[in-house]
Amino acid sequence: MTRFSGRHLLGIEPLEPADISALLDTAETLREVLTRPIKKVPTLRGKTIVNLFYEASTRTRSSFEMAEKALSADTLSISMATASVQKGETLLDTARNIEAMQPDMIVMRHSSSGAPHFLSRNCRSAVVNAGDGAHEHPTQALLDAFTLRQKRGRLQGLRVAIIGDLLHSRVMRSNLWLLKKMKADVILCGPPTLVPPGIESLAPCTFRIDEAIEGADAVMMLRIQLERMSGGFFPSLREYHQRFGLTEARMKRAKNNVLIMHPGPINRGVEIASEVADGPYSVILDQVTNGVAVRMAVLFLLLGGSEVAS
Repeated sequence: MTRFSGRHLLGIEPLEPADISALLDTAETLREVLTRPIKKVPTLRGKTIVNLFYEASTRTRSSFEMAEKALSADTLSISMATASVQKGETLLDTARNIEAMQPDMIVMRHSSSGAPHFLSRNCRSAVVNAGDGAHEHPTQALLDAFTLRQKRGRLQGLRVAIIGDLLHSRVMRSNLWLLKKMKADVILCGPPTLVPPGIESLAPCTFRIDEAIEGADAVMMLRIQLERMSGGFFPSLREYHQRFGLTEARMKRAKNNVLIMHPGPINRGVEIASEVADGPYSVILDQVTNGVAVRMAVLFLLLGGSEVAS
């Protein structure tokens, strides 16, 4: 089995196309485990993984926990609501105390961009970035790519529209890096106030959703991240939906077999209409299922597990 070349997974930007392919190929192999009556293999028996989440999470945290249990790793999940950080403990002190327990890996989500990179420089454990601020969310991009490849058989040449709150989206950044490395065609779209300066140097960007959707193989809608906004980026949620929401009428501009994607959680009636989110072209729940397989692949390759039991 091809080995991923890194010790940590901090982002998509530093990866080579061969690394991405190795991760996706491994996820394809491991996905079969999830279809068995007993969804468990001894691959990472004896390994200890700490899930350190400084931000609220449902899909990502649950997905990592399921992946760890499926590979028979020992896991510890720390909730920051009850951790010593509430008493003023620094990230470095928290990390050093966790390190003293001799874990093999730390899976980390943090509101500050670069926090997992800081951890990787100050810890002996392998570190996986489960989302850092508005920087990157590498495993989300990998599961999105896995879903696209599963449904279309390839990534190269696909036209993918990424629409919504581009400014605050770590999902957009990781997907943009990955899709460009794998030679897909990406077009970005969002309100002018929610487009990062200079992003057009990486991919074409439009302020018109109809233009972005035209001829798309896949449309990836992004959540409006109100919790990261400090000002009035648009007049109202109703107006946002009118100008940038994905509706059945707008979908007609895409290809007939377009894939509708969303990293979740969904704001129904804001970035996407319910009939689209629940419609026949939606692969949103497939993304969730594939997230477990992709995270199993990341854990397997970084921790150097034994071969998957047949």
